[in-house]
Amino acid sequence: MFRRYLSAVVLHAQAGAKAVGLGATDLYALNILELGGAMTPGELGTRAGLTTGPTTRLIDRLEAAGYVRRAADPGDRRKVIVEPIAQPADLGRVLAPVRQSIGEIIGGYTPEQREVLFDYFARAAEAFQQAAEQID
Repeated sequence: MFRRYLSAVVLHAQAGAKAVGLGATDLYALNILELGGAMTPGELGTRAGLTTGPTTRLIDRLEAAGYVRRAADPGDRRKVIVEPIAQPADLGRVLAPVRQSIGEIIGGYTPEQREVLFDYFARAAEAFQQAAEQID
């Protein structure tokens, strides 16, 4: 059942990216930046599972589309950081149906059950992140 859930999440992410004219990796990178804030191209590449060349091309695409910008790192002017500045205009509309459905599902649980769910999501996200780092 869990594998089916994860597969559905990935499928939805790919469909959502396509619906707003992006590749799945591009939308994933925007999500990384939205959650983590500005970061170096190297850090973005590492988090997205990309090597240097594909990371540069990814940033070039996102910059040309107006979703990110390169800027000097305020802590070290020799470095560049990538800052999120926009999201695809239709992204909210594309994601709204699933957000509403998931909200209704979660709303059907008691506050105590939601606490357990949110604890699971936080701990599972960390476990998956650590596992991905260990694979590399």
